[in-house]
Amino acid sequence: MLEHGQQKHNEEQLQHSDMADSTRNGPQGGILQYMMANKLEAAMWLSRLFTVYCSILFIFPFMGLYEAANFYQRALLANALTSALRLHQRLPHFQLSRALLSQALLEDSCHYLLFSLIFVNSHPVTMSIFPVFLFSLLHATAYTKKICDILGPGSLAFLRAILDKISSNQQNILKFIACNEIFLMPATVFMLLSGHGSLLQPFIYYRFLALRYSSHRNPYCRTLFSELRMLLEHLIMKPACPGFLRNLCLNCISFVSRLAPTAN
Repeated sequence: MLEHGQQKHNEEQLQHSDMADSTRNGPQGGILQYMMANKLEAAMWLSRLFTVYCSILFIFPFMGLYEAANFYQRALLANALTSALRLHQRLPHFQLSRALLSQALLEDSCHYLLFSLIFVNSHPVTMSIFPVFLFSLLHATAYTKKICDILGPGSLAFLRAILDKISSNQQNILKFIACNEIFLMPATVFMLLSGHGSLLQPFIYYRFLALRYSSHRNPYCRTLFSELRMLLEHLIMKPACPGFLRNLCLNCISFVSRLAPTAN
């Protein structure tokens, strides 16, 4: 009986000790546990935060233009890493086959892996960093909210307000990204003509844009193409528009329409 009572007392002491450790570790221990339980998600969150950090230092070159160019490359490389991890998450069983390649090309993460590879070694273009920056910001926001919830419902009120503001403007942000994707196409041609781009870049970027146009998950590129076409047609059909400009715009619309892939 005495031994049984001593054993019970020891168990209670051990239990109290565990509770004390848990209290002492607090929310930080919960965050680490959550991140260790979702290692791939945590790795993507960290790489997205790094992408956001590098993008901001490129857009606002506090450390000089030379360092800004380095941050441009780092942002694109971090985005490539995030895209590769996300693609691995979507297609975990790698198999070198035509079917898997076709399936991979349907994924937005594959599109932005290609995007990073197109621009990582090119002359820095601010327009090309915005899609990478904003996508990373949007996806990092969702995970950061989960971290804040682990810390407690009333914790980090200022940060929560910023995250809620970003989430509430998600649709406008996605439209802005689609606008950047579209206008980067003529930008790559201009880069080629100005000697800052390669001959293959416009052709590879056209392939990227075609994939974005056909995306099942993100229809904003396709929607914005339609909206831009309707806006341009509305403007050129006004009586004040010169005839030669109207014909030029109609020919351009017809040319772009022929290049557009069939969206399934």
